[in-house]
Amino acid sequence: MAIDCLVLGAGQEVGKSCVVVSINGKRIMFDCGMHMEYTDSRRYPDFSLISKTGDFDNALTCVIVTHFHLDHIGALPYFTEVCGYKGPIYMTYPTKALAPLMLEDYRKNMDRRGEGEQFTAEHIAECMKKVIPVDLKQTVQVDKDLQIRAYYAGHSSDFTLVLREDGSLRRHGCEENFVNYEH
Repeated sequence: MAIDCLVLGAGQEVGKSCVVVSINGKRIMFDCGMHMEYTDSRRYPDFSLISKTGDFDNALTCVIVTHFHLDHIGALPYFTEVCGYKGPIYMTYPTKALAPLMLEDYRKNMDRRGEGEQFTAEHIAECMKKVIPVDLKQTVQVDKDLQIRAYYAGHSSDFTLVLREDGSLRRHGCEENFVNYEH
């Protein structure tokens, strides 16, 4: 099974976390972050590398947000409301609760600093309506061949992929180090 990774951010630095993983015909975008130091086009991932035509719904199977830090969610309203991604977005309930607060604070700071507004409060609200929240240790069937599951990993609520192959489940990730966390 070949795995291909397209690193759109955070490859060798902190910030702009965004990686598209291709495996078994699925393309999953992990995180959609922004880089705190830049105010130009380097702030967000270069989404044109995912789809030259801007057809992100057909280019991606889903988006999985690992946690609520801006370097992991800061570009999400821009990607959904400005670039037009309408496909599934998964994150844990705690991340869904904190993400709009972090994004609104970031948006207000952009405005106070006189930077061009990349997205509005309405964009944030509309973006969050598209999110499918996931409980920790809940298995979610993304499509007939792909399941995901969230685990607590200390720094964040990280996801583990569960792929169906020949009727069996295969986990990718490490769960023996996870603590029992209930929200």
